[in-house]
Amino acid sequence: MSLNFSYYMPTRILFGPGKLADLATTEHLPGKKALIVIGASGSMQKLGYLGRVVDYLRQNGVEAVVYDRILPNPVAEHVEEGAALARRNQCDFVLGLGGGSTIDSAKSIAVMAVNPGLYWDYVHGGSGGGKTPPHRALPIVAITTTAGTGTEADPWTVITKSDTQEKIGWGSKDTFPALSIVDPELMLSVPPRTTAYTGMDAFFHSVEAYLATVRQPASDHLALEAIGLIARYLPAAVRDGNDLEARTQLAWANTEAGICESLSSCISHHSMEHAVSAFHPEVAHGAGLTMLSVAYFTYLAERCLPERFVAMAEAMGESTAALPEAVKPFAFITALQKLIDASGLADEKLSGYGVRREELPALAENSFHTMGGLYQVTPVPLSLAEVTQIYENAYR
Repeated sequence: MSLNFSYYMPTRILFGPGKLADLATTEHLPGKKALIVIGASGSMQKLGYLGRVVDYLRQNGVEAVVYDRILPNPVAEHVEEGAALARRNQCDFVLGLGGGSTIDSAKSIAVMAVNPGLYWDYVHGGSGGGKTPPHRALPIVAITTTAGTGTEADPWTVITKSDTQEKIGWGSKDTFPALSIVDPELMLSVPPRTTAYTGMDAFFHSVEAYLATVRQPASDHLALEAIGLIARYLPAAVRDGNDLEARTQLAWANTEAGICESLSSCISHHSMEHAVSAFHPEVAHGAGLTMLSVAYFTYLAERCLPERFVAMAEAMGESTAALPEAVKPFAFITALQKLIDASGLADEKLSGYGVRREELPALAENSFHTMGGLYQVTPVPLSLAEVTQIYENAYR
C-alpha cells in the first residue's frame, strides 16, 4: 500500500431508495437545460423512468432535450451526434440516465458539446490523438439504473471507435459527474442476466483496484467491502430481482467500486476484456470479464500478492485458516468460481459469442495497443505471449 497518494472525489452522491424524486427539489442541478442521454433499447421510456426524470426536472425549473441512440457498447459517432444536438439546443448540462453505457456517453458528449474536432482527437491510447480539450466539459448529472460500472462515482468513460475496433477508457477531472443519484428502486426492473453481468463488472472493478500498484488506504477499504457485499448479495438479487435489500447493498457496492476506480485503478484484466468486446460488440462487458477472470486471476495468484488474494477470499466468506500457505491465495479462485456459479454465469464461454481461437493473438495485441496503460499498474509484468496464453487458458 502506498502512503504517498492523491485523493480527489468531487461528485455529490444522493443515495438510497426513492432518491430519484429529489431531482425535483435539489439545489445542486448545474444548469437550466439538460440533454438527457438514454439507450436505444427504449427501456427508459417503457419503464417510465424517462418520463419521471423529465417531470422532476420541469418541477425544478429545468427544460430537457432527449438523445436516445446509445448502444450497449457505445460508439464515437453517437458521442459526436449527441454533442451536436446539445449545441443546437443550447443545453448547459448533460444528464445520463441508465446503465454504464449511457452515463459514459453522457460524459463524452459533455466534452464534445464544447470542444472542436472529433472525440477521438482527445482519447489517450491506440490511435487517439491524445490532445487536451481546450474547454471544460459541460457539467454532468448521472442517474444509474444498474449496479455495474460505478461510472456515477468516477471520471471514466469507455467508448469504441468502430472502424478500428478500439475500445478505450478515458477521462479527466472534468468528467466526474457534478451530481449522481443512486436509487436502488430503479434497479428492481433489471433482468437476472443483466443483474449478473453488471454485478460482476462492479466486482472486478473492486478486485482490480485492490491489486493495482496505485492502490491506497481508502481504495483498499472500499474495495474489500464491495467484494464482500457483491459475493453475498449478487446471487440473491439474481434469484429475486425484487429484493430491495439486495439491490440496495449491490448499489452501494457498485458506487464503492466506482470510487475505487477514482482512487486506484483497474488493471489489465480490463484491457483484455475491452479487446474482446471491441471485436465482438455483442459481448456484455461483465460477461467478457467473467469469461476471462478465472484464467487471469489464477495467473496472477501464482505470481504475486498472496496476502491480498487471501484477504479477498476471506472477504467473500472463504475460510483459509486450515490451508497450507502455498494454497491460501487460490481460495480466492474457489470463491470466484462459486460466485460465478451462484450468479448463473457458469455457462458463459467465449466461443459462444463467436470468438475464434485463432484470433486470440490479435486480441492480445489489441489489448496492449488500446489500453496498454493498465498493464503498467498490474502487479506483475505481462508479456504479449503471456497475455495470449491467458486468453488460451480462458478459451472454451
